[in-house]
Amino acid sequence: MREPILRVQSGLTGRDLVLLGWLADHGVLTTEQISAALFPSVNFTQRRLRVLREQREVIDRFRPQRADGGSFPYHWLLTQLGADTIAMQRDEPVPRRDLARARRWQLTNRANLPHLLGVNGFFTALAAHARTHPGAHLVRWWSAARCQQLGAFADPTGPVDGTVLAYRMTVRPDGHGVFTEDGRSTAFFLEYDTGTETLARLVDKVGGYRQLARVTGNVWPVLFWLPTAARERHLHAALTEARVGYPVATAVHGRPGGRLTPASGPPAVPDGPAGQVWWLHRHNGPTLPLAALGAAVAADLREAA
Repeated sequence: MREPILRVQSGLTGRDLVLLGWLADHGVLTTEQISAALFPSVNFTQRRLRVLREQREVIDRFRPQRADGGSFPYHWLLTQLGADTIAMQRDEPVPRRDLARARRWQLTNRANLPHLLGVNGFFTALAAHARTHPGAHLVRWWSAARCQQLGAFADPTGPVDGTVLAYRMTVRPDGHGVFTEDGRSTAFFLEYDTGTETLARLVDKVGGYRQLARVTGNVWPVLFWLPTAARERHLHAALTEARVGYPVATAVHGRPGGRLTPASGPPAVPDGPAGQVWWLHRHNGPTLPLAALGAAVAADLREAA
């Protein structure tokens, strides 16, 4: 088992291993997402993906069909050899022999695949911003499954806290990340919204994050990445009506940039989720860049204390 993996590893670059790790953790990425996050051009991306699929045999692809005809872009996922390679790289147990086949079946038959791709698109957009901005870095990208692990948010550098180690979240974020830029940093939870849930349900979710903050002591904002500006306005009204005090920030993924600030100031910078697009609830001032949310939340908490 080790020989074919070692043979494959010798032909993989550091960037290849980042991609394989993302596919292991997050399931599937499109060619466009991979290209934006990791490569200088789509042509370069396609050539490297072809090598990883046809020569290294660590990834494979599928292309869902559109209901109205045609097909979507290629979607990439790990093969069994790719899963074995990442497990060895991370010094983890060897995956079961049918892992890749089972995961492919699950992904190709997943009704909410567009939601998963939307979540992964959010984080690869941050990685793309970091790739082209030397002062930026996507420090952490956790999947929903990792957030649900017991003790996921225990501080490995601090004293052992049995309560934190045994705590399992009552809410299921779509992801958790830490993003830094120009010396500023924000840890956050992501709620990728497609408009199918009621606003009351979105407001109710915030209570689970408040409970987690009580256990861990980490007050990290919840980011609602919303499909329309109208839904964003209605969500803020619902948060105000429910008197939600936990930090919540919103932005619109259906129209990157261009939205006026809550104070009707100049348009937000069209720089994806890393840009000045975040409307922090109950915060006085214009929309904020993602990396600035952490400091703004801390300042608001000090003012409210």
